[in-house]
Amino acid sequence: MAIPPLYAHRLGRTYGPDSSATALAGALAAGVDGLETDVCLTSDDELVLLHDPLLTLGTTLDGWAHQRRAAEIRGARLLDRHGEPTDERPLTLDELVAATPVDLPVQVEVKAHADPELARRTSPILCERHGRGAARRRLELISFHSAACATAAAYGLRSRLVVWAEYAPEALAAWAVSRGVTGVSVEHFLLSPKLVSVFRLAGLSVTTGTVNNAELLARVTELALPDAVCTDCPAELRAEALRLEEAPSTSALLDAEPAPAALSARASG
Repeated sequence: MAIPPLYAHRLGRTYGPDSSATALAGALAAGVDGLETDVCLTSDDELVLLHDPLLTLGTTLDGWAHQRRAAEIRGARLLDRHGEPTDERPLTLDELVAATPVDLPVQVEVKAHADPELARRTSPILCERHGRGAARRRLELISFHSAACATAAAYGLRSRLVVWAEYAPEALAAWAVSRGVTGVSVEHFLLSPKLVSVFRLAGLSVTTGTVNNAELLARVTELALPDAVCTDCPAELRAEALRLEEAPSTSALLDAEPAPAALSARASG
């Protein structure tokens, strides 16, 4: 199995709280092909790394990210997977860009819960601050909001629309190409050769996530060979996938020559 590039989902949430410095350090130490994180716009137009705009879902603050100043959010503590406060503080996108190798791809997902206008406002701020120089070559904006993706594309930054349904893929591909959007992220349970072929024929790259199981990764790779796969545990998934590949298959065992009768008798005795 050709293992596709593995991107650390939420900077590697197996290694620490979502999009935290500890998660990032763990992913970089383990070895990773790229990073994925989420960004929210604050009331003073800063970009903080949070999976959920509703602050109670991931931090010790309440309210919404766009209603709080960046300093307030930076002063909060991140919650772990069990909802317990940790010593980790939310990072900014500036801090992430400064802390990662200049050649490591970074997908930044714009979050704006049920607010397309907020997503549209977030996109140009991200592009104006990070759409030039070395960061431009490795950053990619991704979003469920088509307006955010189209805006980023207009700025010349690579963008990718997250796809949660498989209807009218030809129309979606045509829209993406017409806006300059360069790729789609398709949830792994929707991937099929037919769907992927439509996007690839239009010149779009295809990624998927979140995959944390080697058998699922093998299935996804067999069906679509995506350009990248997001995972919470990139190093562990790669190791598990390699072990799975090296293990003898059921068909190989069935096709194997039967053991000599003497050895079979000795084994049964």
